[in-house]
Amino acid sequence: MRKLFSTGYTNGSVNLSLFLLRVVFGGLIFFQHGYEKLIKYSTLRYGFPDPFKIGSTMSFSLVAFAEGICSILLVLGLLTRLAAIPLVIAMGVVVFMIKQHASIGDRELPAMYLCAFLVILFAGPGKASVDKLLGK
Repeated sequence: MRKLFSTGYTNGSVNLSLFLLRVVFGGLIFFQHGYEKLIKYSTLRYGFPDPFKIGSTMSFSLVAFAEGICSILLVLGLLTRLAAIPLVIAMGVVVFMIKQHASIGDRELPAMYLCAFLVILFAGPGKASVDKLLGK
C-alpha cells in the first residue's frame, strides 16, 4: 500500500513502462493504421489531405512510411528516437492542422498518440530494445 503513494521509482519500472509504451502504441495500435495504408496505397493516396501542398500522393506516402515502417522500428527499439520523429510530425499535423477546428473529442486519439510518441522521443527506448543491445 505504501508504494502506491510513493513518488519513488526504479529503473526497472521505467524500462518496463517504456517497453509497454513502444509495443502498445507502436505495434498493437499504430502499425494497424500503417498496414491498412500500405495495403490500400493505390486507392487512398489520391484523396489524402495535403496540408503542406506537396501533393496528396507524397503526403500519403510520408504518413504511410511513418505509420508502417517507423512503428515497426519503434516496437523493436531500433533507431527509436529517429523513428519517433516522423510519428510525432504526423500526429502533430493531424492535431494542429487537419483537425484544428474539430471538437476535442475528435482530436483526442491523435493527441494521445502524439503524447505517447513525444515521451518515446524524449525518454528513448529503454533497456528492452535493439538500440540497447547495439550499445546506442
